[in-house]
Amino acid sequence: MSNASRFEFFKSHHVPTLTVLKAAIEDFSYAPHAHEEYAFGVTLAGRQDFFSGGQFHRSPPGNVILFNPEEVHDGHSGGERALDYLMVYAHPEQVKPLFADALGHTRGADFRSHQTLIQDAPLRQAIVELARLVTSQVGSCIDQENALYRVVERTAQLGGHVQPSQVTHRPDALLGLAREYIHAHLEADMSLDDISQAAHLSKYHFLRLFRQHFGMTPHQYVMNGRVNAARAALDQDAPLTEVALRFGFADLCHFNRRFKRIYGMTPHQYQRDIAR
Repeated sequence: MSNASRFEFFKSHHVPTLTVLKAAIEDFSYAPHAHEEYAFGVTLAGRQDFFSGGQFHRSPPGNVILFNPEEVHDGHSGGERALDYLMVYAHPEQVKPLFADALGHTRGADFRSHQTLIQDAPLRQAIVELARLVTSQVGSCIDQENALYRVVERTAQLGGHVQPSQVTHRPDALLGLAREYIHAHLEADMSLDDISQAAHLSKYHFLRLFRQHFGMTPHQYVMNGRVNAARAALDQDAPLTEVALRFGFADLCHFNRRFKRIYGMTPHQYQRDIAR
C-alpha cells in the first residue's frame, strides 16, 4: 500500500458503538469481509468499486453506499482518480429502536435495506453531517443522537424489508445455529466438524449451504468474526498481543495482516485513532 492511501477512524464520545472511517485510497484493496454494524457511506471523490450481494457495483461521487449487518463486500478505487470516501458504522443494537420508531412498529427493528447504492441528497447530507459531528468532536450527545436518527429515518423512508420474526425455512434455521456457535466460540480452536455438528448437517452439505447463505466459506466467516471481535476488544483498550492470542491469531504479525485487509490499518494504528 502506497503512502497515498490513508485511513482514519473516529469513535463517538457520546453515542456507544458509533464509529466513522475517513479513507483515501489509490492502490489498496479490501479483502471480502462483513461487519456486524450497519454501514452508511458516501463516496466523496473518485469512484468506489466493490462486489456485494452477487453484483459488482460502481459508486461515483455523491452516491450513498449502504451495507446491512453481515453483508459481505470488498472494495477498491476504480477509475483514474484516487478514491475519497467516508463510512459511518452503527451497531444494530444502537439503531434497532430507531428503525422501530421510524417505521412505527416493533418489527422495524429488523429492518434491512434492499438497496446497496442509493442516489438521495437528503440521506447523503444526513450521513455527512453525522460524520462531521463525530470526526470534529463537536456537538452534544443529543446532537449526535439526532443526527443518527435522521440517517436511520431517511433510510427507512427509502425502503427495505423487515426480516420475519421467526425463521420458517429449516436450512436457514440450521445455519443460524452454526452462526451462533461460531460467535460463541471465537476464542476457541473450533473445527469444521464442530461447526457442522452444531448445525446438525453433514460437513459437505453444510459447506455448500453456508457459502450460498453467507457469501463466504466457514473459515472466512470465522476469521472475519475474530477480526471484528478483536476490534471490539481494541475499543476497550485491551493490549494488542493479548487480543491477538485471545482470538486465535498465531502472533502479532498474523493479527496485523488480517486486520489490515479489512480495516486498512494495523490494530495499533486503529487503537491510536480511537483513543483521540
